[in-house]
Amino acid sequence: MKEDFLHYVWQHQYFDKTDLRTEAGELITVLRTGHRNADAGPDFLDARLQIGEVEWNGAVEIHLRASDWLRHQHQTDKKYDQVILHVVYSADQEIRRTNGSVIPALVLAPRLDLALVNSYQNLVEQASTSLLPCASMLPRVPMITRTMMVERALLERVEQKADGLAALHEQLGQDWEATAYHALAAGFGFKKNTEPLARLAKALPLAVVRRHRHDERQLEALVFGQAGFLSDTESSLADPYVQELGREYEFLRHKYQLAPAAMAPHEWNFLRLRPANFPTVRLAQLVAVLHARPVLFSALLTASDIRTLEQFFLAPVPTYWRQHYQPGRPGKVAALGRSSVHLLIANVVVPLRVAYARYVGQPELIESAVALLEHLPAEHNHITDVYQGVGFGHRSAADSQGLLALSRGYCQPRHCLRCAIGSRILQQNLVVG
Repeated sequence: MKEDFLHYVWQHQYFDKTDLRTEAGELITVLRTGHRNADAGPDFLDARLQIGEVEWNGAVEIHLRASDWLRHQHQTDKKYDQVILHVVYSADQEIRRTNGSVIPALVLAPRLDLALVNSYQNLVEQASTSLLPCASMLPRVPMITRTMMVERALLERVEQKADGLAALHEQLGQDWEATAYHALAAGFGFKKNTEPLARLAKALPLAVVRRHRHDERQLEALVFGQAGFLSDTESSLADPYVQELGREYEFLRHKYQLAPAAMAPHEWNFLRLRPANFPTVRLAQLVAVLHARPVLFSALLTASDIRTLEQFFLAPVPTYWRQHYQPGRPGKVAALGRSSVHLLIANVVVPLRVAYARYVGQPELIESAVALLEHLPAEHNHITDVYQGVGFGHRSAADSQGLLALSRGYCQPRHCLRCAIGSRILQQNLVVG
């Protein structure tokens, strides 16, 4: 059993409250359970209880064993002096505040419904390889509960990404064009190389990019040079075009006082990627967009439909990179695919629009941004396939993004108690006093 199970039980009062008493025998009446505290300090704040003849307002702390209070060093922390009830699974020790007064304890072990405990253990004790711990119990969960949970997970995922962009916007001096540039660069990393591409955007300021957007070769030299792909390797030394880009890069680097080759080839991930997904190919595609689209943010913000957004990303890459996967290594390269474009819309455009909508206080823009996902085809991968296989709806990118969020935010970390589906399963056959 984990402590979060007892948090769930206390929050929803899923235990037998008949003749509820402290370990010292005082009668307890729960007037208000309090609200969960996400910061440092006791687990539930602003609780209201009647213990014996006295009404108390304060905090509730929850542990599996009473002695966990000491293991967590609460006995020296004055924030915990506001605790009016110590809720525990077992009381193995009397607990006192820093002034020596005893904290009343409520033991839940004999008051828990066995069916609830068994359902909880069936969920969280599934093998770690089980992607969906409640799969066998899903037939008992109404479809509307599943649908609402996927929608909730989707909104949480979009909001989380928007939070990151809002923080980036602040770091960049509230410049939305720069925010779009950094978000776009990271988006072209397509997960495997998101972090290196985000660092590249920091190493190549938008102000420098703007000055050379009109010249594709100079832009190419700046991007590949700062990425570390124009270094003197055996393959690049034999390629006149790469050498030419290297000379151009050195001139521009000195002109703008850029750090030499801000990154190195070994910092990029090539392992287990198809050549069409190599970071060098993605960099060429990013160059194409930066060269062809003189304005980023307003174009991404005002595009009225998916087709317009698709056209934004489908810019022709520099000629050299249509025939080379890496510098000095020839091979025919496919253009940016529609599925990749749709991922960029889902992971860059939608969160960017949501972040801006919150910034200007226009909630209707949030709705229209998220609605874009309804017009994108569903993404199919090993995670979404599992959910689709057990009856979850999967018709659009909104479903895909929601299912991925459900998996990563709830199912994989076994946060079943925070999930409406898991909560519904636990509530079935529950009997409490």
